[in-house]
Amino acid sequence: MSALGKVVVLGAGNIGGSLAQRLAELDLAREVTLVDIIDGLPQGKALDLQESAPILGFSTRVTGATSLDALAGADVVVETAGLARKPGMSRSDLLEKNAAIVKGHAEAVRAHAPNAVVVVVTNPVDVMTYYFRQVSGLPAPRVFGESGTLDTARFRTFVAEALHVAPRDVTSFVLGTHGDTMVPILSLSSVGGVPLSKLLPPDRLAAIVERAKQGGAEIVNLLKTGSAFYAPTASQAELVSAVATDAHRLLPVAAHLNGEFGEKDVYVGVPVVLGRQGVERVVEVDLTPAERSAFAASVAAVRADLALLGKAPG
Repeated sequence: MSALGKVVVLGAGNIGGSLAQRLAELDLAREVTLVDIIDGLPQGKALDLQESAPILGFSTRVTGATSLDALAGADVVVETAGLARKPGMSRSDLLEKNAAIVKGHAEAVRAHAPNAVVVVVTNPVDVMTYYFRQVSGLPAPRVFGESGTLDTARFRTFVAEALHVAPRDVTSFVLGTHGDTMVPILSLSSVGGVPLSKLLPPDRLAAIVERAKQGGAEIVNLLKTGSAFYAPTASQAELVSAVATDAHRLLPVAAHLNGEFGEKDVYVGVPVVLGRQGVERVVEVDLTPAERSAFAASVAAVRADLALLGKAPG
């Protein structure tokens, strides 16, 4: 039996379509619905995915719609809609335009799926998650953003390449914003339990940290006409799976802070325990003075974007 009744993916672009495929193949829900304003796009991708079911053996029903009424009855909503970055464009450049899209979707979730858990992907994700929660009025634990899961995967990938080890054996957390001020926590990074600082010299570590910070931009610059979607949707599927199966996974996401890490009324990447009702608790970890300072700078960057949006806390 599927863990969820219905998952709705808002946006049927590269992210939305790829995510719908991953979710269907995982058989996490009886139904996965793609929603997009472009008539034919969500329906066509849904039909294409559905026709793969006999080959791949999943029982999830995949549907497409252009109306936000399709949110009705959703257990989980994934907000992927928004403009993608172009070369030279920062995530913050997307702020105003994507906020308008998120606003309409948050209002629709409030009206049609008030009991849903919401995963926000739209960039700049820390700000858009805060805004989605504010507009929707949903409880903070049921609205969180994809950030650290993707950033950590990129960091682990680059560490694994440098050391020629299996990526799954690299353990790490990337906290802070999903952007240039993200904070890989080197003091908690290891390979098979061996501290990373014992395996790589400081200059190599610094280079890997910098590449992780620019991981999304590196792909944008290579593609020239789009942004990453394979690794992001793997990350999103991991988050939805943790909710669907009530797995109590310890994962880094953009979560609402209420005093944790010395911060209040802001969404930023931190380790959390994730289950059926969303964020069960934020897990505070010990940071070095340098890491704490970098984390504070990351939070300040989020607050600056919130101020630009006119939705600053307080």
